[in-house]
Order: sequence, then structure tokens, then C-alpha cells
Amino acid sequence: MSEPSALPPVRPSAEGQTFAGESLFVRYVNFVKLPHTLFALPFALLGMLAASMTASVTPRLVLLVVIAFSAARWAAMGFNRIADRTFDARNPRTMVRELPRGAITLGQAWASVLAASAIFILAAGALNRLCLLLSPVALAWILTYSLSKRFTWWPHLWLGLSLAIAPVGGYLAVTGGWSAPAWPLLAVALAVATWVAGFDIFYALPDAAFDRREGLRSAVVRLGEPRAILAAKLLHGITIPALALFGYGMGFGLWYYAGLAAAAAILAYEHSLVRPGELSRLDAAFFTMNGIMSVTVFGFALLDRLVR
Repeated sequence: MSEPSALPPVRPSAEGQTFAGESLFVRYVNFVKLPHTLFALPFALLGMLAASMTASVTPRLVLLVVIAFSAARWAAMGFNRIADRTFDARNPRTMVRELPRGAITLGQAWASVLAASAIFILAAGALNRLCLLLSPVALAWILTYSLSKRFTWWPHLWLGLSLAIAPVGGYLAVTGGWSAPAWPLLAVALAVATWVAGFDIFYALPDAAFDRREGLRSAVVRLGEPRAILAAKLLHGITIPALALFGYGMGFGLWYYAGLAAAAAILAYEHSLVRPGELSRLDAAFFTMNGIMSVTVFGFALLDRLVR
């Protein structure tokens, strides 16, 4: 009687939001998870929309902001992949990423990060002098996030503050200066920071055991799964009130607040998808619902602006 054949080795599956194909373009798109640009780009446009209350917004400005934001995010994500490549190669969830499996070389990764960084600074310079002067500071902050989990339990807040630059940058791109009064821009920065930090805690949940073994830090490693999920709830509990303050300070009306009501419902649904010990629907919570939320807030704000 013949011996039973050995089972084939289990291959890690590709992460969500990846595109099929092996062209260099597709590999680069997957390398930086380009669809995730949808998370915070609407908030950069929201900052521009708020600025349009007092200044003129041209198609050129919108295009430059989209280019600057997308380039900055490419640089940040690319550097993150470079910085984490040895960890990614050991993590079953991430070992099929482009650098660990050799789909993109380290040289190609660095070339794209440097090119994206240069495009970001050039686009910022084309906006106005203030954006140009602040662009190296912003770039340094968002790149350093990739190292933060080596020394802080709260890299999620670092990431949140990185993306909180988006609405502020959108406003500065139009006006060339801070808002008067100053607090509405601080409110929207707080809203985006807490929103991003909350969903980044969700994203860290599946890697808790790996991070603990590798000596990496996160709120999930520090607090444990149940309390980390509670921390995400508390952070998201700040998001909607902070957005409401921003809307009040910038003079948005009822349609804007209708959008916030819809956003609050989306966040509540997102939290219903993720429970301690039940992470099977995490991908839907992380990508789909957060993408929908940011578009919803901007869409209703735009409607509010158009009907005035």
C-alpha cells in the first residue's frame, strides 16, 4: 500500500486591496497600497473646501494638492516597507509583500521613495512659500512614523498626526496662512488624528503575537486586545465632536452636520465588526468602512458648500 502523499505547504495569501498582475506598475501600486490614499485625501480636500469660504480655489490648486498628498503618502508608505522589510519577511501575514518576495528590489523601492519625496516638495513649492517651507518638516514627520513602533507604545497616534497634516495642508495650500481664529484647524487635525489612530489600532490587532515576539510596540501589545479595542472606541469618540467643532468654526451648515451623522453611524458599524477574539471581518472595517467615512464627510461638506 503506497504512502499517502505529503500535503503541499500552506502559502500565505495576498493582503486585501491588492491588484492582480506582475507589471512593474502593478507591483508599485501594491507596494504602497495606492487605494489607501482614499483614507485621508478627502480630508485634504475638506481643508481646501473650508478655505474656499474666504479664498479662491482653482483647478490648478486642487491638482497640486492631490499630487502633493499622493506623493507624500507614497514616500511614507514606501519608506515604511523599506524599514520593515526584515520584519515583513518573518510575518506570515506580510511575507508576500513586494520586498520580501523580491517582486520589487530594494533599489527600486528607494528610487520610488526619493522620487515621491522630490515630487511632494516640488508640488508644495508650486503652491506657495509657506507650504514649501513646511514640506521638509512634514516629510520628516511622516517618514519617522515607520520607526516609531521601535520606541513608543502609541505609533498609532504618530500615524494619526501624520495624516492630520492633510486637512491643514489643504487649507494652507489655498490661503497661504493659518485660519483666524486658529482653533478650527486644530479641531480638524484632532479629528483626523483620532480617527486614524483608532483604525490603526484595529490594523495592529492581527499582529499582536508577532509584534510581541519581535519586540515591536503597539497599543495592542501594551494593553491587550480588549482594552486596545476600547482605546480605539474612545479615540473615535473624539473624532465626530472634533469634526463638528471644525464645521462650526469654518461656517458649514446643516448638510455638513448631516454628513457627520452618517459618519458617526459608519464608525459605529465599523466597531460592530471588530470584537475581542473575532477579527474575521477586520478587513472590511479597516478599508471599506474608513474609505466610505472619509468620502461621506467630504461629500456632504461639498454639498453644503454648493447649495449656499
